[in-house]
Amino acid sequence: MSVKFINLRHLKAFKEVASQGGISAAAVRVHLSQPAVTQAITRLEEHFGTPLFERRRNGMFVTQSGAALHVRVQNLFQLLDNGADDAVRSAARRSDKPNMGFQNQVTASQLRALVAIWETGGFSLAARAIGISQPSIHRAGRDLEKLSGMTLFISSRKGIELTPQAEPFARAVKLAAAELRQGYDEITRLSEDDNTTIVVGSMPLSRTSILPEAIDKLLVHGASIQVRTVDGPYAELLRGLRHGDLDVLVGALRDPLPSDDVIQEPLLDDSLAIVVGPHHPLAHKSNLSVADTMTYPWIAPPKATPTGTYLYHMLDIENADVTPVRVVSSSLVLVRGLLSKGNYVTLISLQQTKVERAQGLIIPLDISLPKSTRSIGLTYRADWKPTPTQTNFFDLLRQAATHAATPTYT
Repeated sequence: MSVKFINLRHLKAFKEVASQGGISAAAVRVHLSQPAVTQAITRLEEHFGTPLFERRRNGMFVTQSGAALHVRVQNLFQLLDNGADDAVRSAARRSDKPNMGFQNQVTASQLRALVAIWETGGFSLAARAIGISQPSIHRAGRDLEKLSGMTLFISSRKGIELTPQAEPFARAVKLAAAELRQGYDEITRLSEDDNTTIVVGSMPLSRTSILPEAIDKLLVHGASIQVRTVDGPYAELLRGLRHGDLDVLVGALRDPLPSDDVIQEPLLDDSLAIVVGPHHPLAHKSNLSVADTMTYPWIAPPKATPTGTYLYHMLDIENADVTPVRVVSSSLVLVRGLLSKGNYVTLISLQQTKVERAQGLIIPLDISLPKSTRSIGLTYRADWKPTPTQTNFFDLLRQAATHAATPTYT
């Protein structure tokens, strides 16, 4: 996700006016003239389409929108400070001579260039991604290197990569951009035209009932709210969450905790089952064992997934002379299609197949699976402060999980 920053000097001026309660005190702190600070505030109010301050004889006082934005802008600059500090500490252990406080002089174009180069792996692709010329993005990147006193980019066989000292600052930039996005969202909500966009990392176990119910209830009361779901391998979703591209992950929780900077909130427990199609020879039979399934072709989830790991150990594939696994896939659509075509067997979540079981398309076998229960829930950043609309969506997800945990189908 490309970062979208407006003029950082304007944001700094806004932060100080909000904190100091006046133009003159703020002008001293940001080293600008009073007319320049006044112009910065005017530009921001035009940009956001709403007054951010009430002008009174005894000073400047934030409006509701200004107060909401002030919190986000304070978080934005704190994130940039922390990221810069991490970068400087990393560079000091190497041959670089970093400039302390360089983040106070960076420009929005330099930050956009840094993230674009990081995400695309090259100057030409980065330039195309953010719609500027290659010389411009090359200059912005190199100017940032000079300003920071650090080597930020290195060439590799993959293209252009960030150095170890550049990565923590780039991550901080993305998180800062996410804070600014939340500021936009809060202002639109206060103007009674909530344009909040919520980006969800969607894992298989959430797509059947939890997410559809929560999204539908959220949109009933917000005509302009948008929910965007992102699918992908867990490692990619976790990276997107930690870098501010995603707001929350919904699905199977990991044990141990995948990273110290995220929180996992359990919502319900889900069990695995060995399932077949409705016309399979084992369908509806009683007192079966795993051994009874070994003469049939298996569909296995990828080993890296929790279900795949459980299956790998359950079937003792590591010590098997011949594996029963003929297809490896995490696609429910493909699994459902194969089960309808032949005598395939697979291991899958009962929650994930709720609709298919109700329709008789998938039949759980009477086979006990010890220690197959796992937690389904939310994963979000530990220091993340949701907007009111995001908080409402979280509450709806919790309600939907409660409904999903109530047995409906067998």
